[in-house]
Amino acid sequence: MYLPPHDPHVDDPMRFKPLFRIHLMERKSATVECMYGHKGPHNGHIQIVKKDEFSTKCNQTDHHRMSGGRQEEFRTWLREEWGRTLEDIFHEHMQELILMKFIYTSQYDNCLTYRRIYLPPSSPDDLIKPGLFKGTYGSHGLEIVMLSFHGRKAKGTKITGDPNIPAGQQTVEIDLAHPLQLPDIENLRDFSELSRIVLEVQEQVRREEQEQEHQQEEEDRSQQAASQPAAKPLGEEGAEGEETAAGAEGTTQDKAPASQPFVLPMGVISRNEDYPRTCRICFYGTGLIAGHGFTSPERTPGVFVLFDDDRFGFIWLELKSFSLYSRIKVSFQNAQAPSREAFDEMLKNIQSLAT
Repeated sequence: MYLPPHDPHVDDPMRFKPLFRIHLMERKSATVECMYGHKGPHNGHIQIVKKDEFSTKCNQTDHHRMSGGRQEEFRTWLREEWGRTLEDIFHEHMQELILMKFIYTSQYDNCLTYRRIYLPPSSPDDLIKPGLFKGTYGSHGLEIVMLSFHGRKAKGTKITGDPNIPAGQQTVEIDLAHPLQLPDIENLRDFSELSRIVLEVQEQVRREEQEQEHQQEEEDRSQQAASQPAAKPLGEEGAEGEETAAGAEGTTQDKAPASQPFVLPMGVISRNEDYPRTCRICFYGTGLIAGHGFTSPERTPGVFVLFDDDRFGFIWLELKSFSLYSRIKVSFQNAQAPSREAFDEMLKNIQSLAT
């Protein structure tokens, strides 16, 4: 398992933690060992569920227990997962969230299901190269997000989740058709000024969406009423509009300055104060927030800030919070990969054991 660095150090490398290992004993035999816990390797099991999916099971979960009970397990987990002790965490809400995460993750005892992650395709027109990023999420600590591009939109999808927003949800959406012109550095310190700019763009986006819906309704009615074969094909006008919009998007990015001064407005909370003080370009976007258990989810306005090819940020306007994201650059140097022939043989052995 590759774990994020300790909060809030997003630029630090990922941390390596072995969870299981497979031994080839002879041609038709293989053993699986669970590496979870602090008592050394012990008996485990692997099952291939379907394509791109397998599951692991520990057969000796007593090896995961500590002599000091759950309290010792929690304190050990806290040092490894967060790099701190319980006495270091003064905020009651953060203590509650951390305890919830420990209870949730420890109950599985390394009996887990793994699914392959397909990274998004890359295009020369993308703002930056898509991929996986480490991001700060307040009291939730660091989480992994996958950035992908979809024409006039960019999306950040959670790979790891938390009690509020689970994995698989779209945490941020960036509207590449609506770049933001930030005020000068002094006015940028004023949160109300940034809020005014963002809310004006939000209203503009709302009007454009209403106009598009109205235009689509008109086209649908015209199509239904048309009786001549030579009627204008449905969607032709929309295609022209898309081409114009795409051209405008490219022009916007081409004309973007190389860099501009950047500072967080007063009152905006950031876990990491070591964020870049210059940025390339900013866009209007929305961020997903919800209560515990993913209750009452809603998309709220925010600002996507592109710093460089490997770092970006998002200002959550309603939360007055800032998330900093840094690209994951993992070479997997700690993993001892078998040869291709040995791996193929291992896979055959596990498949024969599963059947």
